[in-house]
Amino acid sequence: MIDRSRQQLARLAFTLRREALSMIYQAQSGHPAGSLGMAELFSALFFGKILRFDPNRPDWEKRDYFLLSNGHISPIYYATLAYAGFFPKEELASFRQINSRLQGHPHFTLDPHKRLPGVENTSGPLGQGLSQAAGIAMALQIDQRKNQVFCMMSDGEQQEGQTWEAYQFITHHKLHNLIGIIDYNNIQISGPISNTMSLGNLKLKLMAFGMKVYEVDAHDLTKLLAVLQQAKADQQQAKVIIAKSIPGKGVSFMENDYKWHGKAPSDSEYHQAISELAIKEKMCKQSN
Repeated sequence: MIDRSRQQLARLAFTLRREALSMIYQAQSGHPAGSLGMAELFSALFFGKILRFDPNRPDWEKRDYFLLSNGHISPIYYATLAYAGFFPKEELASFRQINSRLQGHPHFTLDPHKRLPGVENTSGPLGQGLSQAAGIAMALQIDQRKNQVFCMMSDGEQQEGQTWEAYQFITHHKLHNLIGIIDYNNIQISGPISNTMSLGNLKLKLMAFGMKVYEVDAHDLTKLLAVLQQAKADQQQAKVIIAKSIPGKGVSFMENDYKWHGKAPSDSEYHQAISELAIKEKMCKQSN
């Protein structure tokens, strides 16, 4: 567990964005929109004294579990793990390369030569992560352990039937040690969520399934930290946080454009994006 000030978390979010964007650019493959949009949330979760972990002991029995269901935003996840000390930052350059531990979607294995420390589950097919998290949460509950389970999902995968089966399972078994986090950015690969298959009033639907629902601006670190702390402290009900984010956050031509869901930037686009992030990071430092 790492604890940093809000100002440090804000600056770190820009660092994680730059790293994620550089990884995608170097590989000429990956998903920038969601990765950039989740920078503050990953910064708060891993460095804001929320998630309990020890990078020197990835399998520490008292750790909290973090599962990434929407594995396509792996660049921001890998950057976070590297900066948290799970593996050397230099390894980020191997993203999506042959024989790299940093695959396009996180892969869990017990093979010590292929395992990436910090990764708790294999993702790729959307809609699976919440079921995996529910299984871990139930096992922990049966063993009467106090570990908590966090599961990051996309809004698009709320269109999947298995996700709703998982919500039923979670509330039926009273898995109060599980916190779902939904990146609500209203895009998927084929277009805006609202056009492809609207989620309607997602908050009311989740409440009808028995979940306690929090809504938060995914870019407001003060509110993010408060909601994450509140959700973790509440042991009376299973919880879901709807984190409303801007896809491509920080890069003007990527923001709110679904076409950047899974497209790598060209040379000129990359340099413009890095320049914009550098300017905004400087402004962030000066304001603090």
